[in-house]
Amino acid sequence: MDSLNSIDYAVIIFYLGLLVAMGFYLKNKASQSLEDYFLGGRKLPWWALGITGMAQFLDITGTMIIVSFLYMLGPRGLFIEFRGGAVLILTVMLLWTGKWHRRSGCITNAEWMVYRFGDGFGGQFARTVQAVAGIVSTLGMLAYLVKGVGLFLSMFFPFTPLQCSLIMIGVATLYTMISGFYGVVYTDLFQSLIILGAVIGITAMAILKLGSSEQLVALSQEVTGNSQWMSSRLSWVTEMPKGYEMYRHLMIFAMFYLMRNIFFGMGSGGEPKYFGARNDRECGTLTFLWTWLMMFRWPMMMAFAILGLLLVRDIFPDQSVLTQAAELVKSHFPDVEQSRWADITAGITLNPENHSPQLVEGLKAILQDNWQNKMHLLSYEGTVNSERILPAVILFNIPAGCRGLILIALLAASMSTFDFIVNMTAGFFTRDVYQRYIRPKATNKELIYATWAFIFALVGTGFLFGYSVKSINDIWDWFIMALGGGLVVGMTLRFYWWRFNGAAFAIGTAVGMIGAVVMRVVTVNLADDAQLMFAGIDLVWFLVDPRGQFLLTMAIGFAGSIFGTYVTKPTDRKVLEHFYQTTRPFGWWGPLEDCLPADVRQRMKKEHFYDVLSLPFAIVWQVTIFLLPMQLIIRSWNAFFVTLVIFAVSLVGLYFFWYKKLPATNYEEEYEKTA
Repeated sequence: MDSLNSIDYAVIIFYLGLLVAMGFYLKNKASQSLEDYFLGGRKLPWWALGITGMAQFLDITGTMIIVSFLYMLGPRGLFIEFRGGAVLILTVMLLWTGKWHRRSGCITNAEWMVYRFGDGFGGQFARTVQAVAGIVSTLGMLAYLVKGVGLFLSMFFPFTPLQCSLIMIGVATLYTMISGFYGVVYTDLFQSLIILGAVIGITAMAILKLGSSEQLVALSQEVTGNSQWMSSRLSWVTEMPKGYEMYRHLMIFAMFYLMRNIFFGMGSGGEPKYFGARNDRECGTLTFLWTWLMMFRWPMMMAFAILGLLLVRDIFPDQSVLTQAAELVKSHFPDVEQSRWADITAGITLNPENHSPQLVEGLKAILQDNWQNKMHLLSYEGTVNSERILPAVILFNIPAGCRGLILIALLAASMSTFDFIVNMTAGFFTRDVYQRYIRPKATNKELIYATWAFIFALVGTGFLFGYSVKSINDIWDWFIMALGGGLVVGMTLRFYWWRFNGAAFAIGTAVGMIGAVVMRVVTVNLADDAQLMFAGIDLVWFLVDPRGQFLLTMAIGFAGSIFGTYVTKPTDRKVLEHFYQTTRPFGWWGPLEDCLPADVRQRMKKEHFYDVLSLPFAIVWQVTIFLLPMQLIIRSWNAFFVTLVIFAVSLVGLYFFWYKKLPATNYEEEYEKTA
């Protein structure tokens, strides 16, 4: 089962070697100071930060899961990805939270807590909890990446998913450790060019293979059973395959996730790109470019979905054979759990001689020609494993010799995500824990070595977590909904309410985070038919359904935040005044308004008015730029022209209400002149 040839291997090895070489080349530049290591010395141009933002939000795992929804639903798969894959939080970061974070002059989001709450007990408590929360969040994200990368690469290399993850993540860890944020940005620029080439190539391939729109309608219904596959409209109810029933009420899900993203966005933006931006205006322009570049991801993923439809029709004209194959595997592995399914099937595929002859011969008889490659598409439920449509298309439809180039593009996407989150999280440990509490007088060299050690430990722990999850979708729901719900309340209230203090942030964040982790442990061990009734309500819904997880952990975090606010003292008045005068947020800041001159307050209100007014235009603009190229590829002309008109209106509104209002100077410079 040779999926790659010598040319493919040579290209991949050259690519990985080049990344490591770039890391060593940038080592001295990154090691000059912590500001250089974590923020690129605050000297990187906005367009470079915007491009690396795009690369940061592209990864193999996310691309696989989005392709799976587009394969099942057509363009409407975008609406399920309101939960995270459509990155709607960018709209709020574009309009105000990005520039609000930049005005602090901090290096990390945890250090920002001292800027907001002061250097006393409350501020330091909040700083420590934020650092821990950032580390826990990254462990969840690493588990998500590890799971997806392993599933993807094991279809091409003669290794198990675990071994494939170890190799890829090992290389990414090495160059990220050595080169810091410089390496993140410059390798992401290089990798973005590779990704763009893949977008063009895959999209062209799908267009050339695709017949008329009528043929696509028939094909999609034959393969998926979905008669509305071509539609871009939100519907109350849509048919979903086994294992994805929770997304049946599509409109409710989309609206829920939209509100959740706006709420999340109101507390987001504490990223190295914004802390390292040179001025307020560049915070907006880098995010604007970042969002435009995210558009290119969607035609590529739709192209993979179309090629997936063609592939499944050709190799599984009768999909009932998948049910038979799954039942046969389970009869030989009666205790197999869904989380270990990929490793079991990979073991059968790679080493059939190590398994029962009855099992191997039975699978050959059921799946027939090329049975080992077909096994990759076998799901635990006995259906097509839609999460593997992406690698299956590459395996079956891309000729040997070209597969290496496509794999490099997808590896580049995943490594770009990995290097960013690891670099950002290492800053929490080094700046906010090690330097602050363990070794305040540590030399720069010692701090860099401590960072390397932490990165190694962080990645190792992420691996252990990654192999406890059932599927990519499983870990993504927990990470975005359960853990996200536990952390979002404190991250949001800190910007909009003067009375909210450091102790309240720490208490609310800690209990929300603990609640999410406990929920994860309970859910993993929860029986499928479990019930937990209270006042006639089955509380299991709050543990299993992503919406329930979000609401429950958010309620826990909110209760902890309100409790902490009123049992502890308010933040020192001077600290609040400095924060308000430099950040200039909107919200419940009545007691602080008198610390600014009337003319300044008037300019603030005008800025806030246009920021909020621009929000619906920004959301519609972002959603339509993702829909348009997909509608164009599938030749859904009526929907395309309607979407085009909506896009034009939203872009005009964004131009007049946001772009023309971008500040020409930095507010903190104005503050220093008048202080």
